[in-house]
Amino acid sequence: MRVDKVTNEAGLQEAFRIRREVFVEEQGVPMADEFDHYESQAEHILVFHEAEEAPVGTARLRVVDGWAKLERICLLAPYRRSGLGSVIIGTLEAMAAEQGLRQAKLHGQKQAEGFYQKLGYETSSPVFMEDGIPHVIMVKSLQV
Repeated sequence: MRVDKVTNEAGLQEAFRIRREVFVEEQGVPMADEFDHYESQAEHILVFHEAEEAPVGTARLRVVDGWAKLERICLLAPYRRSGLGSVIIGTLEAMAAEQGLRQAKLHGQKQAEGFYQKLGYETSSPVFMEDGIPHVIMVKSLQV
């Protein structure tokens, strides 16, 4: 497996393709909510499975009020539970630490709360609805 930082428009379009499939088509998130004005402010990554030439997952990282905000974390359905989700989170955390950020947060879907807890995230909010899906805010201190 490998993770690449998105450095060009073609890579960004690949990230958008994966997000469209997972969030818009599979989960029913409206296009207008999935793609926002933060796209150009974020660092995007693509994750590749060993045997695949095309990326199978993506995520983005933004700095918000001094926090690393991990966003739009997703994998195509056949690659879930393959360990690639942990690779995505670890990559984003390393990118944040390289920038000197000491805290990470994310809006995790309630159904994925256990996954994030296994990676050291703590739930810091009650359940709230985002794009019609139950979410919680989760936080973690990063090693810088």
